[in-house]
Amino acid sequence: MAKRILVPVDSSDQASVACEFAAEEHPDATIVLLHVINPAEAGYSAEASIPSFSEEWYEKQKATAETLLDELESEVTEAGVESVEHVIEVGRPTKVIVEYADDHDIDQIIMGSHGRSGMSRILLGSVAEIVVRRASIPVTVVR
Repeated sequence: MAKRILVPVDSSDQASVACEFAAEEHPDATIVLLHVINPAEAGYSAEASIPSFSEEWYEKQKATAETLLDELESEVTEAGVESVEHVIEVGRPTKVIVEYADDHDIDQIIMGSHGRSGMSRILLGSVAEIVVRRASIPVTVVR
């Protein structure tokens, strides 16, 4: 049975590097590209309290995610991977990544690291670090 590799992605260079790594290391696997839209990023401004703002914000985020996933899918298929899926979910990224892996027969997670250090890492946390701690399957963090 072919492996299913989950690659959580955003618009960072590290996400692209993680896709390249997954394609090189697992060319016969199904690569599942996952983008998580985090509602916390919409902010808490006066604009955010207008009902249509959150809907417009979400639609813009979804369109951006679809474009990103299409681009990354092209890169992965050009590298020789024949089976690619892409998924857009909404929620807190760490929770969504771990739950998606558990619920969809994923064999491994490959993700990029933003390489934060010092105070920004303490304040912002590390999605990769939290996924490594909480995932029930192997996680490879690519720098």
